[in-house]
Amino acid sequence: MKVVILGTAHGSNVPGKQSPDGEFREYAYSRKIINQVKSRLEALGFIVFVDIPQDIVPTPQKIELQNRVSIVNKICAKYGTNNCLYVSIHVNAAGSDGEWKNAGGWCAFTTKGKTKSDIAAECLYEEAETELKDYEKIMVNGIKNGIYSKKQRPYRTDKTDGDKDLESNFYVIYHTKCPAVLTENLFQDNPEDVAYLISERGINAIVNLHVKGVIKYFER
Repeated sequence: MKVVILGTAHGSNVPGKQSPDGEFREYAYSRKIINQVKSRLEALGFIVFVDIPQDIVPTPQKIELQNRVSIVNKICAKYGTNNCLYVSIHVNAAGSDGEWKNAGGWCAFTTKGKTKSDIAAECLYEEAETELKDYEKIMVNGIKNGIYSKKQRPYRTDKTDGDKDLESNFYVIYHTKCPAVLTENLFQDNPEDVAYLISERGINAIVNLHVKGVIKYFER
């Protein structure tokens, strides 16, 4: 049995979480990607849930996060923790001042320490490095043109513990009982990242890396 719970990003009622021009909204993009990932995985025989599919999420944020964790853990109780994987899909931001920034890159977070979540994150990184080849070229050119700072890399990693994922005890991946990963799919406050994210090739790449990464995790 293969059960995947996909975590949406925030909600339409959460302030910020958008590009400086307001054209890109993280909540909407996350749900668009998740709908495609869900359809693809279900066609392959996976059981797929979405934690909060609605555009509006509970407030305050603490209640929202507790609701998400409760939903995931109830699914784990029904299907078995070892059969489940939680993937929360977000878009990063370098600031909250409403200005365009020069940060970029893709990354995945797990909680601190060695867990089965690290395996899932590694699978997602492997697929990201395949699916985002076009984005790598965009960043190289963007660095030359000053759109990205020189320290930016297409894949944001921390290899100090032997794997690529970044580690932080974000509430939704810390309190869920099954392996859990939170992905940050480029930056909503970098104009080049936004242009790529909303392009057909960008959408396909983000969907593909999640679908293929999940499949690889369950195969391992």
